[in-house]
Amino acid sequence: MQHAAITGWGKCLPPAVLTNQDLATFLPTDDEWITTRTGMKERRISHVPGIELAIVASERALACAGLRGEDIDLVIYGSCSNDEAVPNSASGVQQRIGATRAAAFDVNTACTSFMYGLSIGTSMIRSGVARNVLVIGVELISQYMDWDNRNVAVLFGDGAAAVVLTATDREEGVLAEKLQCYADSRQILRVRGMGTMYANLGVPFGQTRWDFDGQEIFRKAVQGMSEASIDVLQRSGFSIDDVALVVPHQANLRIIEAVAKRAGASMDKVFLTVQKYGNMSSATAPVALVEAVESGRVAPGALVLMPAFGGGLTLSSHLIRWGQRTTPLGTTAIDLPPCERTALEIVNGIRAQKVTGHEEAECFLTLGYAEQQARG
Repeated sequence: MQHAAITGWGKCLPPAVLTNQDLATFLPTDDEWITTRTGMKERRISHVPGIELAIVASERALACAGLRGEDIDLVIYGSCSNDEAVPNSASGVQQRIGATRAAAFDVNTACTSFMYGLSIGTSMIRSGVARNVLVIGVELISQYMDWDNRNVAVLFGDGAAAVVLTATDREEGVLAEKLQCYADSRQILRVRGMGTMYANLGVPFGQTRWDFDGQEIFRKAVQGMSEASIDVLQRSGFSIDDVALVVPHQANLRIIEAVAKRAGASMDKVFLTVQKYGNMSSATAPVALVEAVESGRVAPGALVLMPAFGGGLTLSSHLIRWGQRTTPLGTTAIDLPPCERTALEIVNGIRAQKVTGHEEAECFLTLGYAEQQARG
């Protein structure tokens, strides 16, 4: 049977850091309120488009794998905050890395976009359609954030990571996965303002209002990620004791702790980045995976469990067998251009632009979803 080993990995984090103290300058909050509820201390804010983050992460992953752009057969771009819809974002990365022979498409399952992309890329290799696949998770949530809503503004940040999947006869890469969606609860996490429905009604770009039912999201996330993780372990013939490291989606420290407890994993087996990056949506899990490898937490041949959850409400869990190599075959000097502003200055600039939004758009965005549908 053909398998899809992870042979390259790379990440790209914008240099501008937005701290809890920065958020307290325009929101009714403080460091203690945010930390006790989320475990987050800071997050990154990008000064460049999402595709630029993705390109840097991708080039680093390619160098790590010892490959060039022309070796890639497929580019999968996981995101819910694409720079543009047509053409797709994946083709923008494909062009810049020189993947002239590759196919390219986008995947949007919100926070699980990278994980779903990992399953698709693995399946493409197993079926013989591709030999080398680049899977990217990237998010530029700052541009779509409702910065006046304390419940969501403290949670999210920007970032990107990528992995290279390569065909192999060895039993490596994704051994088992569970993909699912609680579609009947999709309205509890909704970003009003993203999509053509809103553009056709005169809502300016980036003018958003977030529906975010924190308690219900917590309940669904813990249930979904823990049950999916138990399922993949049982189907693959392993137990949580066989897992060397759990690298979960980092939506909230409380969620992570609850998932670990229900899945039977001690917290010393769980890798955390939530404190320094917050929730980067589709970039969160792959960034954590890359950092886990870079910090020496992933040993050759180790089993890694990666549960995730996102808007939709999508969920997933992947059991991954790491290969024998945990160090890069090569490196690259590619990096982002310098950032001339602080994260707070960038955010305040975004907030200032949104103040100029139309009153009609504001009225529409504050309506309940049922009222929006009634208006057509």
